[in-house]
Amino acid sequence: MAKIDAFFQLMNEQGASDLHLVSGQQPALRIRGDMERIKFNVLENDDLKAMLYEIAPEHKIKQFEETGDVDFAYEIPNLARYRANFFQQKYGVAAVFREIPSKIMSCQELGLPPVLPKLATLPRGLVLVTGPTGSGKSTTLAAIIDEANRARKDHIITIEDPIEFVHVSKSCIVNHREVGLHTKTFTSALRGALREDPDIILVGEMRDLETISLACEAANTGHLVFGTLHTTSAARTVDRIIEVFPAEEQMQIRSSLADGIRAVISQVLFKRIDRKGRCAALEIMIANSAVRNLIRESKTFQIPSMIQTGKKYGMQLLDDAIMDLVNKGWIGPEDAYMKANDKGRFRPLLKSPPADFTEA
Repeated sequence: MAKIDAFFQLMNEQGASDLHLVSGQQPALRIRGDMERIKFNVLENDDLKAMLYEIAPEHKIKQFEETGDVDFAYEIPNLARYRANFFQQKYGVAAVFREIPSKIMSCQELGLPPVLPKLATLPRGLVLVTGPTGSGKSTTLAAIIDEANRARKDHIITIEDPIEFVHVSKSCIVNHREVGLHTKTFTSALRGALREDPDIILVGEMRDLETISLACEAANTGHLVFGTLHTTSAARTVDRIIEVFPAEEQMQIRSSLADGIRAVISQVLFKRIDRKGRCAALEIMIANSAVRNLIRESKTFQIPSMIQTGKKYGMQLLDDAIMDLVNKGWIGPEDAYMKANDKGRFRPLLKSPPADFTEA
């Protein structure tokens, strides 16, 4: 048993999502969104480095020494998997570990809207799950992929850095590929995947022009492609994809994206006030013909109003989902105000509305 495993055991017992180990500081856990110190000695650089190197693969240690930061996955059987990031900072080495539960929760267990499991049955197209870091994108995607794994008889390829949720093949064959270990880049893995007879491709992160271009191409050539982006709404997601491309290619990608897009889910995570735990508010855009036309005609600013009128398709605006959580008594109005897109809608709910200098 590695020395660091005791921290992971504590993390699991406390229900923490992240573990922070920093040279010159006490360890800390993120519990329900807040950082809390562990009653432990201040970590010395050499001791922390020895603890971290005990669990890191040799090639990852070499990469860390050369570049100053590295990602990989670490697993403790019968406990959980962890996404690890080592980085150098002013006072020495530091590391952050995100817990990835060994059990994949279903869409029903997560309380996701009923339209989300249906996305797993799509024959082809592009489905994007977006949101800030730590908003639960991977958990939502894992639930949808698990739905496909149980309901379909297909080939699923996941491309991640590092591998997070591990799907055991059920009705589908599932192959996991880790960037840096099984393939050099997202781009090379995605290009290779098109020759590996896939039905469903999960791209862990759509970071650059080439990856986004290949994902759109795969979606338009008969594959169902799932991906993630760090955007905060459906309209901004569409704009972000298009803006990655040079100006002279943007009309072409608009047309390609309009043809291939099937859904965008943007989510934000909240701390619950009624009980321990957290919950997600989701914006859901289903790409019907009207939405496709808006993308094609460069009218993405009209997408929110299209979502507003598309409730019969399972669409919902983020602010509507947030207001629903407030009305249920699951989240506080202050937290809702901070994370809403239209803050003016939530100001009347606050006892003492803050002066928001960013809206001056």
